[in-house]
Amino acid sequence: MEIKELETSQGALQYRIVDGRAEITAYRGRDTELEIPDRIESCPVTGVGRKAFLSNKTIRQIALPDGLARIDDWAFAYCAKLTRIILPYHRMEIGRGIFKECDRLEQIVDRQGDRTAPQTVDTACLLAAVMNRLDAFYLFDFENVGTESWLTQWDARMKYLMALEDDEGFSQMLLCGEEDYGSRENHLDYYTQQRRKEKVRLAMLRLMHDYGLAEDTGEALRAYLSAHNKGQPTEETWLVVLEEHPDEQEYYQLLIDLGCVTEETFQGMMADMGENHTEMKAFLMRYYSGLSGQRDAFAAFAL
Repeated sequence: MEIKELETSQGALQYRIVDGRAEITAYRGRDTELEIPDRIESCPVTGVGRKAFLSNKTIRQIALPDGLARIDDWAFAYCAKLTRIILPYHRMEIGRGIFKECDRLEQIVDRQGDRTAPQTVDTACLLAAVMNRLDAFYLFDFENVGTESWLTQWDARMKYLMALEDDEGFSQMLLCGEEDYGSRENHLDYYTQQRRKEKVRLAMLRLMHDYGLAEDTGEALRAYLSAHNKGQPTEETWLVVLEEHPDEQEYYQLLIDLGCVTEETFQGMMADMGENHTEMKAFLMRYYSGLSGQRDAFAAFAL
């Protein structure tokens, strides 16, 4: 069956025509944003083939056509920079691992929805987390996404993961030889810290996209983040912000809203930030200046 190419701005989509329908079979190039057309050679584009975009290193956003009916196995797996998928929220065939190891995937957006509405943004972020945070394929459900029942199931899965013991699965990992002997992953302290970081990421995500979030669930998430703040026996909340979002103000604002920036924690945070992230340091200083009643936070901490 003949494979043809359709040029993009910095590459080419490979496709084939089968029974009057077009299927994307592969991509080569360096596009960062890509929109697959609704039709190729007057034929509707209805499928994305197996491993079509596997291990792509450049694409950050891709828009899929309205007539899409099938996404085959591992179609977008290991796309290291993929952050946003735009597709139609309707029933379609979904293969295995289509977003496997797409760790930066933040939004799966309804092509027909209002992409600026807060509810739509929250839903898009929560849907993406189904694949890379919750490991709950049963929630990859376009017909019910965003409904009360879907949100209830999403939160139930989140609560289950949050309630797991931090050492859950550690002994099994060692017995199965999943990590190299002597590596840091084989140490319990490192393993449990990574588990707590996963919980912190999940709690932050839900609080920052709180559509339909019950008040008692929100309180539990806030309590967890506060319990792992700077100055606590374990500091994963602060570490996730510092290591993964060091220049993103919304994460520092979340710390402020949680009451995590205090006279007891401020100087330690400043010390950890060192000479970097000057804008975020200034942001925290402005808040601390008001918190401490001093006219200038620099008086409390010498840079």
